Amino acid sequence: MLVPPPSRLPTVAALAFDGMSPFELGCVVEIFGLSRPELRVPWYDLKVCAEGNEPMRVVGGFSMRAEHGLDVLASADTVIVPGVADVRAPVSPALVAALRQAFERKARIVSICSGAFALAAAGLLDGREATTHWKYADLLQRRFPEIRVNTDVLYVDGGQILTSAGSAAGLDLLVHLVRTDHGATVANAVARRLVIPPHRDGGQAQFIQARGDAGRRGRRGGQGDGVGAGPPERADQRRRSGEDGPHGGAHLRQAIQGQTGTSPLRWVISQRVAASLPMLESTGAPVEEIGAAVGFESPVTFRHHFTRAMRTSPSAYRRAFSAAR
Repeated sequence: MLVPPPSRLPTVAALAFDGMSPFELGCVVEIFGLSRPELRVPWYDLKVCAEGNEPMRVVGGFSMRAEHGLDVLASADTVIVPGVADVRAPVSPALVAALRQAFERKARIVSICSGAFALAAAGLLDGREATTHWKYADLLQRRFPEIRVNTDVLYVDGGQILTSAGSAAGLDLLVHLVRTDHGATVANAVARRLVIPPHRDGGQAQFIQARGDAGRRGRRGGQGDGVGAGPPERADQRRRSGEDGPHGGAHLRQAIQGQTGTSPLRWVISQRVAASLPMLESTGAPVEEIGAAVGFESPVTFRHHFTRAMRTSPSAYRRAFSAAR
């Protein structure tokens, strides 16, 4: 959890660079740069940083200039690298030095998509599990063999170091940061503002283009090409209304798979786990009662699926957020 001195807001520094795509940086600005007084929690102080103060070209035909340099990035509480200009080019020594300085200060360091190459060049991913966009994964592994590259996840939370897959998975990771800092209720409110699901655990898989055909596998849509499939509620509404179509249950399964990127059972389990988070944070109800309230048949089943999704037990999750409050 990010805990700055009480006299100031936690600082988030995002890297801007020449030739960048605006989507990933825009996600960072949307989540950390907007004032959110309605949430009644200390929000973040966002700084957009670059190596120089000259205008930078942005994909789409416009340019921008950052107000802060790498010294501000190196001193931030959270550092976010939303990409690199060229995954095959060397990372500048100045950026490597700033990232290492931030790491030594115990700053939280985050990459989105190809930003993992910058963290890797700084040696921050050596011996760690990390992810990136699936189309860059083989190259990342070849260039930095000390990394355990995992292409089957949306993001990897390694504590101080966090990495995410392509563009839209960055949103999942950024909301995960808010959840870590402020709890499920605040994170869910931010997700509602963004009109995205409140929680997708990092262990869900990327969609990966199969070699030789147009097939895809995984449980997340369009990494690098948009924000993914439509809302799962539509398939759920069809299930409740009995509109299964000519193929009955098979049609329903196909519809849910197409719109959520996962099987009906896994989607229901993920929604039940997500529903339990605010209850664990804000009530004193026993874990067994909470599991039953969100639809799990037994405490053992609840604990199993919760631990698989959240990488911790319900009781440990409750203790962590109780301590934070």
